[in-house]
Amino acid sequence: MSLPENTTVLIVGAGPAGLTAALSLVHYGCHDFVIVDAVGEGLNASRAIAIHCATVEALASINAADGLLSRAIKGKGIRITSRTSQIFDGTFDPLKKHSVHPYALCIPQNVTEFVLGQKLQSLGVQVQRPHRAVGMKQNEKDSRITDVSFEDGQVIRARYIIGADGARSIIRTVAGIGFSDPEGPHLTNNLLAQMVSADVTFEPEPVGPFTLETHLNATVFSGNIFFLAPFGNHFNTELTRDGKPTTKPIFRIGCAIPAKNGEPPHAPPKEYIQNLIDSYGPACISSDPSLNPKPVKVDQLVWSTRFRTHSAIADRTFTRLGAAIFLVGDAAHIHSPAGGQGMNLAMRDAIFLAEAVTKHIQASAEDPDVDDTILQEFAEARHARALEIIGFTKTLMKLASLTYDPYAWWMPFSWASIRDLMLRILGRYDFVQSKVAWGLSGLGRR
Repeated sequence: MSLPENTTVLIVGAGPAGLTAALSLVHYGCHDFVIVDAVGEGLNASRAIAIHCATVEALASINAADGLLSRAIKGKGIRITSRTSQIFDGTFDPLKKHSVHPYALCIPQNVTEFVLGQKLQSLGVQVQRPHRAVGMKQNEKDSRITDVSFEDGQVIRARYIIGADGARSIIRTVAGIGFSDPEGPHLTNNLLAQMVSADVTFEPEPVGPFTLETHLNATVFSGNIFFLAPFGNHFNTELTRDGKPTTKPIFRIGCAIPAKNGEPPHAPPKEYIQNLIDSYGPACISSDPSLNPKPVKVDQLVWSTRFRTHSAIADRTFTRLGAAIFLVGDAAHIHSPAGGQGMNLAMRDAIFLAEAVTKHIQASAEDPDVDDTILQEFAEARHARALEIIGFTKTLMKLASLTYDPYAWWMPFSWASIRDLMLRILGRYDFVQSKVAWGLSGLGRR
């Protein structure tokens, strides 16, 4: 498909961040933009599953929340468990004092992208696919314009470029922006540096409180963490679009892979997933009869992937190469999935960026020589917010990776057992429930 030669704003990447940026531009009155993506519709991997309270509010502020609210499961809280018992049961009820959306939406990322894409289409905007950006250079005739070249030889000239093209961002690379862990490269020995995620069905269907659709579950065991999110039948059509259809409830699992276990396969097979569940998952989905009186086995492996959980942040999220160039989403920052913060931060960044860009466009129309103060202030504020989120997720992962090994021969306690005891005791108090709900919601880190 032919691309336009000129546009005011070019969005590179049509994941959650790129789509949200486009919706926000329309909301704030900017219609001269193009959004492109390197792959065909629906080919992006489904990874993130939670949209927290602050993000729902931000989406509602640009009239983009209704479709997600109608499709998603409204999560009531989180559970932290051992393999056989509950350690902490956190509820989002305390958020009722702060928001009209006191929940976390549970919805797979590919469904989120589909819903946002449909909303964008309803506003008359079509994502241009597949068009892979491969280079950028300052326009020879106008120092405020950048020529963005694509794999098929086409070129778009733009005044603003939003790089929402993922962790391996070509926009970030060509702009010469560094991307590294804010604490330095010394964390390569992180025991939980790699994870596996999968969508599965079971035979027979598992039962118990951990299988309820309204909660997100995290099982801590022997220095590892295992996530379980029951989807029920809500997303079967979208999740099995490229595979064998199923009417059974689908469960999203995620499991950290200890370094001692080696590198997981690129697309872990059914047997590998079953072994992870039996080794680290809650008893109710185990096939081991010594652990689960009603053993269950993985029936259908709908989808699986592996990924790294390291953290990195762009040295800056705004620069100029002729045009004003911005980074959002994974192009700007990545971190562990603990707390489900990544996609949420990306979408809020995109919404606020579109507002800042629109203000700058309007200011430029009145004064062609306007400086970049609006854009620079935005970039600095969001960079600081990303650093805060990275610190938050690292703390969660450190707590999850505590082991049950005795601290010393003269102290027969472990850090993990102390963590569990504190959670069991403190979890009974309202102020702790409120603090946990507030921390996950993003309301204090908009």
